[in-house]
Order: sequence, then structure tokens, then C-alpha cells
Amino acid sequence: MTKVLVVGSGAGGGILASELSRNGVEVTIIEKGPSTPPGDAHRHYDIINTGVEISRTDCVGGTTMVTAGNAVRTCQEELLKHGINIDAELDEVEEEVGVTTLPDSLFGEGTLKIMDSAREMGLAMEKMPKFIDPRLCRPCGKCVLGCSRDAKWTSQEYLKSAINSGAVLIDNTPVVDILIKDEKLKGVRTPDKDYLADVVVLSAGAISTPRLLQRAGLEAGAKLFVDTFVTIGGKLEAIGFNEEVQMNALLKRKNLILSPHFSSILADKIPGALPGDILGMMVKIRDSNQGQVTTNSVVKYNTALDVELLCEGAALAGSILTSAGVDPQSLVSTPARGAHPGGTAAIGDVVDSNLETKIEGLFVADASVIPRAPGAPPVLTILALAKRLGKYLSKERI
Repeated sequence: MTKVLVVGSGAGGGILASELSRNGVEVTIIEKGPSTPPGDAHRHYDIINTGVEISRTDCVGGTTMVTAGNAVRTCQEELLKHGINIDAELDEVEEEVGVTTLPDSLFGEGTLKIMDSAREMGLAMEKMPKFIDPRLCRPCGKCVLGCSRDAKWTSQEYLKSAINSGAVLIDNTPVVDILIKDEKLKGVRTPDKDYLADVVVLSAGAISTPRLLQRAGLEAGAKLFVDTFVTIGGKLEAIGFNEEVQMNALLKRKNLILSPHFSSILADKIPGALPGDILGMMVKIRDSNQGQVTTNSVVKYNTALDVELLCEGAALAGSILTSAGVDPQSLVSTPARGAHPGGTAAIGDVVDSNLETKIEGLFVADASVIPRAPGAPPVLTILALAKRLGKYLSKERI
């Protein structure tokens, strides 16, 4: 029987393991981080300080454990240029993870003020699609720390399905190298032992995946994007926005999005303001692919266009917040940060349209393969691409 190793258990790794195992494929998932309840996911943040601060999470379930639960379709046109149509997979994934907009009862006063102000300014702000179960959600503002109520979908759901179908999950085990002998793929190496396989799929994220590819002799790591964002906010006394469901609405602009968002950094920068006094908005841009991952470093540059987009979004956010009642003299911004690293093993450069590298049997299924920054949460896109790969492997290669 063909053996498949999946390296990483985040969005790509979880759904791929589920798709393969339910089709009778022998699957082993190897995860660098530990198993942890969703509510404790914040304990496993790994912050990388580079040109912008990049956040990722090392635990079973990966960064899906600390997302805001946003489910936006992205990158479809870009992928079509490479002959990849994920429309059917997006439909399937949305049904499987329960994508919906939340009911009005789960919208707080701060978010409603922002939405009303945007509409009064003639801006089309809509409800954000979420993979959050409204029956379980009790707004607390802590989605990005991990949901203690299990109201938010995470990759752990797909992993449970995979294990129930016979897959094996090995946690607390970093993969340090790809095993190749006589120019043929043999498996992966960990600090303790070698794991042999016929097919290896790297789903370790856009920082770790290219480093493994580099060790295998492939050119990877260039064209890093991170969906650079800032949060703009100011004082609106006792609004209680910090305990609302975050990013519950969406305003789309060319190459950027705006969404209601709280950051504790803002409270620290406004004299006399408590966390409950802050109303804020995230500005997230489709940043340039001007970054690189090497064996020992991660570098990300902000181009003139990136800065221009951030300034455009910040000005618009400031206008909306002022209209919503925020003291304009109190408006401040967080530093630029990155939420969605990707592009470091891009389709057309490092992998083909089936996500296979030049090494036969070595595939990639994470944000590394996305050719261009989405400028919006890419979770659905990663899930759809990994599901598509699972179908391909089950039918054509195994």
C-alpha cells in the first residue's frame, strides 16, 4: 500500500489527511508542536520579528487555532491563470466547515457603529463570512487566542476525521530534512528517527516549508508575502468593543480590506484609555512579494506601493471611526504586522498545477503555493487547494 506523510497539521495538512484517509490511503501526519485544547492555543504562538512582525502557531491544528474565523474566497482569478479551478472545492469546504454570517444578536455596539458609519459614507460594508457556530459562540473578543467554547472551526476537526479513518498523528516532532536517495524520494527525517513514505506533502507553513525544500536542493523561499496589516483606533469611552466578535464585518477596496478589529496595542498608546474604551479597524493590504525565507533568516520589505495602500486604508479607517464617535485626536496605529505568510513555494515557480515539486512524489499544500498575496484571509483557499490535491492523489497517484 502507498504510504503518505503529511508534514504539518494546519489548514492544508488536516483536510488533506482527511481526504486521503477516507479514501483508504495510509497516512501519517507529523506535527512539530504539541496537541492542545483550542482554548490554550495562544500558548503556542511563534512570533518572527523581521521587516514586519509575523505571527504563526506551532501546535496541532496550526494557525487555524488562532484565526478570527474569517472565511473569504480569495485568489480564484490568480489560480485560473495557472489552470487551477477550485470553485467546486470551495463549495465543498464551505459546507464542511459551516461557513455563514453570524446573526444580528452576535454583533456588538462597536461593530454596528462602524458598519452604520461606513454605510452613511456610501461604503458597502457587509457581514464577514465566518466558520463560527452561532449556537456555541458567546462574544468575548478572544478568537485569536483560541476558542475555549469550540465555537470556531479549526483543522483539528479534519484531523479527528482522518484519525477515525485510520490516519496516525505524531505530535511534538519536527521534521528536519527530506530523505532522498539516488534522486528518489524516500521519506522524512526527524531528530529521533526516519519515516519512510512513497509520497510526502509539506504543509508546514510558508516559513518552514521552503526551508525543507531548500534542504532537498530546490530553489524556494523567494517572493514572500504576509498580507501586511495595521490596526487604527481611538477612544470611545466604555464602548466594550474589546469583548465583541472581532472582524465581524468587511469592507473591500482594491488591493485592501478594512474590518472592525481590536488591538491591545492601541490602549497602551492612548493616555487614559482602558481596553474597553477602544474602537478600531484593521487595514489589511495585498502586499508585494518582496520578502525571502532563507535557512537562517526571514526578511520582508515594505515597498512604496505597500506604504501607499496602508496610508489609503488608514485614512479611510480614521474617517469611519471618527464618524462612529471616536475622538479624532486620540487616533493611533499599531506597527505593521503580517498575518498570512505565503508565496515561498509558488505555483508556477516551485510547484506545478498539481502542487508537485521537481522531485517526484514531493508536494506542497499550504500558503507557500499561493502565487500572489490575497490581501484577505486565505484559509478557504488553502483548504480548497489541499482538498483538490487529496482528490488528485487518491485518484491519479495512489
